[in-house]
Amino acid sequence: MEFILNKIKEYNKILIFGHVRPDGDCIGSQYGLARIIKETYPEKEVIVTGEASDYVSFIGSPKMANDEDFKDALGICVDIANGDRVSDQRYKNCEYTIKIDHHINVDSFCDYEYVDENSPACAQIITEFFIKFKDELKMTAKAAEALYVGIITDTGRFKFDSVKRETFNAAGLLLDYGVDLGYIDNKLSVETLESLKLRGYCLTHFETTKAGFAYLKMPREIIDEFGVTNEEAANQVTAISTVKGCPVWALFIEYPDDIRIRLRSRGPVINKLAEKWGGGGHAKASGASLGSWDKLPLFLDDIDEIVNDYKNNNPDD
Repeated sequence: MEFILNKIKEYNKILIFGHVRPDGDCIGSQYGLARIIKETYPEKEVIVTGEASDYVSFIGSPKMANDEDFKDALGICVDIANGDRVSDQRYKNCEYTIKIDHHINVDSFCDYEYVDENSPACAQIITEFFIKFKDELKMTAKAAEALYVGIITDTGRFKFDSVKRETFNAAGLLLDYGVDLGYIDNKLSVETLESLKLRGYCLTHFETTKAGFAYLKMPREIIDEFGVTNEEAANQVTAISTVKGCPVWALFIEYPDDIRIRLRSRGPVINKLAEKWGGGGHAKASGASLGSWDKLPLFLDDIDEIVNDYKNNNPDD
């Protein structure tokens, strides 16, 4: 962390990158770190670049940087496991690059990398970075808000078993800087009417395998029919997260160039399977690629094997 701080001091221009299809932790980490740096070093130019997220747009909405912004710049990639998932591939044009992440480290794509696989959120790592140097760095209410949103969205509001004491310590410190819990809860809990109707569709159209895998197919025509964004459609993975007897569930969502798998678990480790299917992630929250619908039976065979093994070893779960 000290090396990262010294690099931040060294550069007058800093670009902060996120991943494609960003979530709350990605956007929260980007804006949390950017606002800490800008508040501490107001003379520096800090640019948040990449894709935006409607879901957490109240934190901020990144825009693509200009080509000239990369000259003599430090690039910091946050919450990104694989280089090909950086939403602005021009990060390679920065003079020096740093990765700060919490995913399983399978791809080294920056000059310097700080990865804590035990952290449930990248925003927690950024908060711990601030805590370590809090006598030197400055926090704002908006930076604290961004980091808090990052932590609670990637921990399912502190429900996942990746949450540790350090997670609550980090969240508690952010509250001291003026985080408005009611405001954040209102922003994250409110859905559009279209999204709510889609959730009803999800609850009546999901399927289960004999082993106990719950899944939902979201073809393009359904997304278009309900008039929702890709992000709203992808968030429906939570709609089937509480099916008794189904410790693993997934949403198969069709994009113009791929069918992405949002894979979740309450018990079995799933990231190795995700890697086999062109993805990766955490032990119990991963993403993968189906490629085409005709490959779905093969994926179901793979996941059923994992679910059966888990249930044989955990009969009372």
